[in-house]
Amino acid sequence: MKVFQGLFSALLGLIIVANVSAQTANFELAERFTTQKMDKLIGSTNVFPRWIDDTDNFWYEYSTGDGTNWFYVNSSQRSQRELFDREELAGKLSEEFKRPFNSKDLDLKGFEYDTDRELFTFHVDSIEFTYSVNGSNLVKGDSLEPVKREPWANYSPDSTWIAYAKNHNLFMMSADTSDTTEYQLTTDGERWFSYAWNQGDTTKDEKQRARVQWFDDEKKFFVERSDNRKVDELWVIDMLKKRPELQTYKYAMPGEEEVGIDYVEIFDVESKERMVLDLAKWEDQSLDADPGNLQKGDYRANSSGHLFVMRLNRKSDKVELVKADTETGEIEVVFGEESQPYWNWRFMEVAIINDGEEYIWWSERTGWGQFYRYDSEGNLLNQMTSGNYVAGEIIKIDTAGRTLYFNGYGREDVQHPYYANLYSVKFDGSGFRHLTAEDANHRVFASGEGNYFVDNYSRVDLPTKSVLRDGSGRVILDLQEVNISRATELGWKFPEMFTVKAANGVTDLYGVMWKPFDFDSTKKYPVISYVYPGPQVEPFPIAFNDSRHQTLAQVGFVVVAFGNRGGSPLRSRYYHTYGYGDLRDYPLADNRYGLEQLIGRHEFIDGDKVGIYGHSGGGFMSTAAILTHSDFYDVAVSSAGNHDNNVYNRWWSETHNGVKETVKTVTEMGEDSVEVEKEISTFDGPIETNVSLAKNLQGKLLLVHGNIDNNVHPANTIRLVDALVKAGKRFDMMMLPGRRHGFGPSMPYFERMMWYYFAEHLLDDYRTNIDFNIPEDED
Repeated sequence: MKVFQGLFSALLGLIIVANVSAQTANFELAERFTTQKMDKLIGSTNVFPRWIDDTDNFWYEYSTGDGTNWFYVNSSQRSQRELFDREELAGKLSEEFKRPFNSKDLDLKGFEYDTDRELFTFHVDSIEFTYSVNGSNLVKGDSLEPVKREPWANYSPDSTWIAYAKNHNLFMMSADTSDTTEYQLTTDGERWFSYAWNQGDTTKDEKQRARVQWFDDEKKFFVERSDNRKVDELWVIDMLKKRPELQTYKYAMPGEEEVGIDYVEIFDVESKERMVLDLAKWEDQSLDADPGNLQKGDYRANSSGHLFVMRLNRKSDKVELVKADTETGEIEVVFGEESQPYWNWRFMEVAIINDGEEYIWWSERTGWGQFYRYDSEGNLLNQMTSGNYVAGEIIKIDTAGRTLYFNGYGREDVQHPYYANLYSVKFDGSGFRHLTAEDANHRVFASGEGNYFVDNYSRVDLPTKSVLRDGSGRVILDLQEVNISRATELGWKFPEMFTVKAANGVTDLYGVMWKPFDFDSTKKYPVISYVYPGPQVEPFPIAFNDSRHQTLAQVGFVVVAFGNRGGSPLRSRYYHTYGYGDLRDYPLADNRYGLEQLIGRHEFIDGDKVGIYGHSGGGFMSTAAILTHSDFYDVAVSSAGNHDNNVYNRWWSETHNGVKETVKTVTEMGEDSVEVEKEISTFDGPIETNVSLAKNLQGKLLLVHGNIDNNVHPANTIRLVDALVKAGKRFDMMMLPGRRHGFGPSMPYFERMMWYYFAEHLLDDYRTNIDFNIPEDED
């Protein structure tokens, strides 16, 4: 009897402990604040100006709880007005179409400003309407659907000529529809060495868009194409097709010998002749003649007499600006630079002033990204900016006023170092000015003409305010301010910012914390860390937004996201290259130590229940964390993770993990059957993987991957799964059919699956009778 009573008491004690520790997940609260619902509650969070050519004026579309409206701004007059009366327009459309229109939700398709006609145009039921800048009468078009340019047609700047590809070769024809003469410009195009954007299989004689970029004077155009014929193929299978379809593409992996050879070719419109530029210098180099990376506008080369090309070696530590004469083919190195261990691609750019009279070049030579000015011969004239901060994106260059406008990060001691601020400086380095004094992140859009800037500034705890500034930074017009009252009425709250130390105890790491909106400080909540290791970006927001992490928190968690050394390119070269040579392990100690600080700092965080999740590189990191620190992390959700970077793309893996170059001499048969010696480079880039850690799994792990992901191939997850199975480990896995890297329409389902997975294993809520019930507008 005493034995029975003892067993009963023990069992009762277990039941009581279980009831105390178990918590009920609040899926209902999470559903109330999904990203899609928040978008409807808040509306637009930025003003995106549509500048009107040859003026300082612009228009924009903006949505609020009162519906969508269109606004017209005259910058010089510092005025803003509604472009039209929505009630009046709805009435006119109702009269025209004999049916009602909602004035707060006018479905105006293709709303745009027609510069040639100086009219706004839009479509309703495929009928074109026009409306003038001055707000004159709405005019119905005489014809139905306006003439559409064919998607394969690449028009010259003045729409005189059309370039296109067919059967992988390059063709040209007049844009005058009465002249259908085709000019075939090449005969050497073929699959995987094509002039078309589609490098793979094409339908015979089908016109396709070509890889063509025109010079402004229309005398010539150029093509960048890569010879990928020897690059190995990769495949995914779309199981959702009527007959499962094999999709083939070329994909170079780290350390492989064949990685593609880049070429730049110049075509003369009048003579129809081609010139292939001799740009070879480094083994497996990359070439970029895209003017988008050489700064468009008055400050890039727009004469067809020469072309500027950026040349980067395979190790990504040497770069040169090359000037090519398009008449003679002569190549001239303007200047170059070496940056160890690699170049910060986020800001690697050059501005070409007055067609090559001067150059503005970005460099981290001092350990911090700054701007430098060179003369036409490539000689350094002066350093334009200096200091222990990052001078970042070029926003605008006023060549007449010899002024550079740019974003800067980390210069203001009292601000978050990742906030973008607008600055200006004269070409000679004088007249440095800070133009955006507000303590916030500034998202700025510059006018094409005079120096006007639309500035959207915000923080995670400050809704976006949109203003118009002049060249001195002075606010000359208030445009919009986000109204969050409808969200706060439902209980929405701002997230909180925090700072912790990295594992070295010295470096500051920045982050954001989301709590449940029904937060009770007397309770303890599991903590979940959202991660992305970098080095392109860190995982937390700095501007006002409505994030998915906030929704996850409503289930019953404290969700945090913060950086790690090696994470952000917005800081010093030391910081953003910290992970070089150690792609798997470098962020892990910082994440654990940061979480330990938060656990010690806040009694409401339960340090015995720790989750971690991430996507892509974050999927890689979250799995590495639970496999390396199994005594600390309890649950990991890893989506689309590059768990084996040896089968990821070579440029990212080799740049950030490193690749060893070995030069060796080989003997080849030359001309006249004479043996010649030649030096070639081989590359080796083995990278540590999560696969080798599979035997360490102790906690709960959910792996998710899209089955046709052609960025991070599903093999990354499958190889890890194979190792986990061989190690006898229990885990969970789901393949999302027909989904690529971003999961697309399956994202709402995946998010809810993650809610339930963390609820089961961190809250002990194993309810199985609750469906996801995804609303139609999220599916």
